[in-house]
Parts: sequence; structure tokens; C-alpha cells
Amino acid sequence: MPHDLLTEFEARGLVHQSTDAAALRDWLATPGRRVYAGFDPTADSLHVGHLVALVLLRCVARAGHEPVALVGGATGMIGDPSGRSEERNLLSPEELAANIAGVERQIRAVLSSAGDRVHVVNNADWMRGVGYLEFLRDVGKHVPLSQMLAKDSVKSRLDRDGGLSYTEFSYMLLQSWDFVHLGDVLDCRVQIGGSDQWGNITAGIELGRRLRSRDLHGITCPLLTKADGTKMGKTASGAIWLDPKRTSPYRFYQYWINLDDDDAGRCLLRLTDLTLDETAAFDAKRAAAPAARDTQKRLAEELTRLVHGDAGLAAARQATDIFFGAEITSLDDQSLGEIFADVPSHEFARTTLDGDGLALVEALKATGLAQSASAARRTIEQGGIYVNNRRIADAAHRLTAQDLAGTATLVLRSGKKSYAVARFV
Repeated sequence: MPHDLLTEFEARGLVHQSTDAAALRDWLATPGRRVYAGFDPTADSLHVGHLVALVLLRCVARAGHEPVALVGGATGMIGDPSGRSEERNLLSPEELAANIAGVERQIRAVLSSAGDRVHVVNNADWMRGVGYLEFLRDVGKHVPLSQMLAKDSVKSRLDRDGGLSYTEFSYMLLQSWDFVHLGDVLDCRVQIGGSDQWGNITAGIELGRRLRSRDLHGITCPLLTKADGTKMGKTASGAIWLDPKRTSPYRFYQYWINLDDDDAGRCLLRLTDLTLDETAAFDAKRAAAPAARDTQKRLAEELTRLVHGDAGLAAARQATDIFFGAEITSLDDQSLGEIFADVPSHEFARTTLDGDGLALVEALKATGLAQSASAARRTIEQGGIYVNNRRIADAAHRLTAQDLAGTATLVLRSGKKSYAVARFV
């Protein structure tokens, strides 16, 4: 990888704005520099939108520097107004503590390749116990109101009916002080973040100049969006989270598999560790044979492994194979529900599996895979019916608890692609 970190960021399309590029390159020319990005614990999991900042920190480590990930235990109590059209709901101390634990765990997992060079810090550790009057005297005195009001993140909210509360307005002061503090204790002089963070980052740079006569630097990256301008990681069923309990490895994998070609190409360049030459080779493959979806497959593989590890990637691949006909042997009901979320389903009483069980013909009718009993028998005899992707050729077959794939679920299939889920409750 190039030693010039800023050049790599630029080549990958990861720079939206930066401070003086020459001074920034000069600072980063020495290995072992510290570069930080902040993550507010607004939920107990990060989501796909946070991947850009995490990938930037991985690039920092590959270039021989030390990534610093700041978890906003203090700022998370307020909520950043940047990029928001309305005020965030305040979290209880218990919710905040749970969120901090979840976010820290994910950050350490994604940055594990940096080993002991990664620093994960919490701004509550230096803000806890700081008095209001002390903070106003030592920090607020040095931040001109005109400077804060000029920031886009503030102006856009002031122009709305809901306005901006004093609490959220104060967020910029807290983030600015974080930058100065990390400069004091870690000699960290570069902050990176999404394009919506430019106002907060430059406010911190100005505070460092006023308080410490210190040169600080900032880089923002484009927000992760699709070609149509909508935010990436949003689906009809909600956000794509990094926590497998919120978004299963299968759904996570499938999200990347289903991206449009242009979006997949940009994500392969910006979100993976593939070299620039490797991503260029995938661009050429995509242009020559777009139907092969090689870019999407490699992207899904790289990001699922990054977030969920080898075991998560294996589970996602197994689930994908099952959807395309592999026999179902050992999956739980939740996993089956994820895989077959978009196919018709029907609930039966659990007692129908007792004794002689439920006639397969009746199950096919009830789930809509056959229009009549005679049609169901005919399809079975022709070899077109499958239970858990295993062909059943006996029209007299009856379903019992032995046929369940999970504890209460089995999957029926007619032909190659017509699926239905039977749930026994």
C-alpha cells in the first residue's frame, strides 16, 4: 500500500474535504502518527454507514500509523445535530452504557488487525467531573458564537421550525475539546469523519490553535450513498446493522450481493483492503461480464468476513446455498425465517404433526404451492416437490416432527424456485 496515506484516501475516493494537504502530508510522513475518528453510541450497534470511518482507520493502521477510535460516552448523552433534521431522543444511563459496550466491541473486532496499536477511548473518561462553569471558562470562552452559527450543521437546523436546542448547540464545544484533549494526551493531530462532520472538525482545529497554538488537521470522507443519492445501508425492513442479532450474516451478505454494479464498484474500492490494481481488475471484469456479478460476490465476501468473521461468512454462504436448493439439515427457526423472509408462509397447529402427521398434499394446498389435491399428487409423482430441499416422490407422504428443519419450521418447494414456509405453533 502507498505510504502516503492522503494519496491512498484520494485514490479510493475517500476524501471529500481536507485542511492544508501539504501540511497534512508532512505530518503523516512520519510513521506512528495517531489519527482519530469518533463514534457516538446512539444504538447498541454500528451500522453500514459507519463502515467508511472504520475502513479509514484500517487504512491508517496499514500505512504504519496508530488508529484512535473515540466512543462518545459523553457526547452520546447529547446527540450530534450534524446531518439531523430533528433532535435525538436522550438516552438513559443504562441504555448508554449498553450502547457503549456494544459499539466498543464492534470497533475492536473490525480494527483487530491493528493489534495493540489501536486506541479505543471514551470521552466520558475526561469529561466526567468537569464542572459547567469550569468548562465555559476554559473552553467556551475561546469559541466565538459567530463561528458556531456559521457552521452548516447549525444553520440548517436554525432554519427549521423545530430549531436547535441549547443542548445540541453545545455538542460542537464538546467535540472540539475532544480534539484538543487527544492532542494533549496522545499527540493526535488528525481527525477524520463523514462529510457532515466538517463543521465540528474545523471548530476543533480552531480551538486547538487558540488554546494550544497547535496545528491540527482534518479529513472528511463522502457519506456512503448509492448512485441515486440515497443513503446506503437502508432497506425496506430497516438499517443494515453490524450486530448479527440485528442483521444476520445472511442478510448482511445478501445486501452487498444485491447492489447495483456502479455501487458495488465504488464500495469495493472504498470499503475493502483490496489494492487499487485488484479493484481495477474487478472493474474490467464487471464491464466485460456484468451478469457474473464478480464484484458483488467479492465485496460481500470481504465485508461479511470483516464484520462477522470466517464463521459468519460460512453461515451466510450456507444460507445462500440453501435458498438455491441445497438440502436443509441443521438451521434454527430464526435463520430459516431470515433466508425465506420473502416467501409465502402458513401456520399449522403443532398437533397436526402428532400421530400419523399431516398429509404433504394438504400442506401443499394450504401453503398455495398446489391449487388442488390432485395437482399436488401429480407434482409429487413427477418429482417436483421437496421438503427442506429433499425430493419427496411418495404422494402419500405425511409430515411429522421428524421433518422439521428447525424446532417449528419446515420448508416446502415446488419445482426449482417456488418456496413456502410451514410453521407449526
